[in-house]
Amino acid sequence: MRVAMVGTGYVGLVSGACFSDFGHEVVCIDRDASKIESLERGIMPIYEPGLDKLVETNVKAGRLSFTTDLAKGIAGADAVFIAVGTPSRRGDGHADLSYVFGAAEEIAQALTGPCVIVTKSTVPVGTGDKVERILREARPDLPARAVSNPEFLREGAAIEDFKRPDRVVIGSEDEAATQVMRELYRPLALNQAPLMVTGRRTAELIKYAANAFLATKITFINELADLCEIVGADVQDVSRGMGSDNRIGPKFLNAGPGYGGSCFPKDTLALLKTADDHESPLRIVEAVVQVNDTRKRAMGRKVLKALDGDPRGQTVALLGLTFKPNTDDMRDAPSLALVQALEDAGVHVRAYDPQGRPHAEKMMPNVEFADEPYAAIEGADALVIVTEWDAFRALDLKRIASLLKSPVLVDLRNIYRPHEAARAGLRYSAIGRGAAA
Repeated sequence: MRVAMVGTGYVGLVSGACFSDFGHEVVCIDRDASKIESLERGIMPIYEPGLDKLVETNVKAGRLSFTTDLAKGIAGADAVFIAVGTPSRRGDGHADLSYVFGAAEEIAQALTGPCVIVTKSTVPVGTGDKVERILREARPDLPARAVSNPEFLREGAAIEDFKRPDRVVIGSEDEAATQVMRELYRPLALNQAPLMVTGRRTAELIKYAANAFLATKITFINELADLCEIVGADVQDVSRGMGSDNRIGPKFLNAGPGYGGSCFPKDTLALLKTADDHESPLRIVEAVVQVNDTRKRAMGRKVLKALDGDPRGQTVALLGLTFKPNTDDMRDAPSLALVQALEDAGVHVRAYDPQGRPHAEKMMPNVEFADEPYAAIEGADALVIVTEWDAFRALDLKRIASLLKSPVLVDLRNIYRPHEAARAGLRYSAIGRGAAA
């Protein structure tokens, strides 16, 4: 089948590359000429493990191409996906749908025949109805077939998530459109991926509900971690005890500095605004957003408390800046609030991140960046592990103790054992490990 993907951001590029790897003919479209030129040269605009090789393979095979010409890109397409950004709107937190509706209008004007228009972007309930109205008003000569197909890709594992999904959700009000979507995803039948067909509004809400629930799990274990520190319990064991219950599950129960990234912060806010608009408040989600914002600032106080004496003029080394490992995404990363809190207290921050530096340098102009972990650590008054990159899991703790001016290790991801840190001569502070400490 022929697929057009409007938008070459994280979702659009990964989805387009994976569809082409299934054997479909895919054209990825973007207004940004420099991005398209880079993609044609094999330079990825994002870091995602394996994406560069996947793109290269399918470009060489002639199944994947890139263009800035929307009319050319969607010509003859069986399905056109809208995969543009839906950032939080300034002032009220609503999802900004201007890019989605703008894309829908351009697509409608450029269509040359019947086609399924698929919203891949994360959008509030009712967005698909508006997209369908745009199609009908612009092209009354063509059947209006708008479908919702939310993505559930984890940054750092997006290719695996696309090819071996827990489920594929298709929100459709048209049987012909549903059949097109079934054919597009037919290659996943070999992996027995469940294909779930719902109404369009239901599909739109499933995405927000899933993200809000995962954000709730993270926030819940983080609050429990605070209690563990006070009462002398170990949140690692609490998490394992909870996660062993198959009604709960172990994922998203790792205590840390709070959630960030491109999805959870904006999607929880957008869901709250939708609930308010319909006078059906979501009090639990409200609390999740408030607790998470508070937690990020609290991490700065935790680090300052671990320092010896007056923090002004001291140097703190940070390992990891991105909101999670295996991505270069700095959006709403906990490190942003942490760095701000440290700098406000007069601390000099030195940092290292395997992939996040290009973006971090623009967002943290006063931070000194190192080229490798030990260079960041040398001479610092404390080391803080912020993101759990694999490269930080087996550092030489004795070497760290010898390089630090003061032997202070604040582990915001609990990747080291307290007794190992103590044996290396480090004063160890972690998240929710009262009993272990």
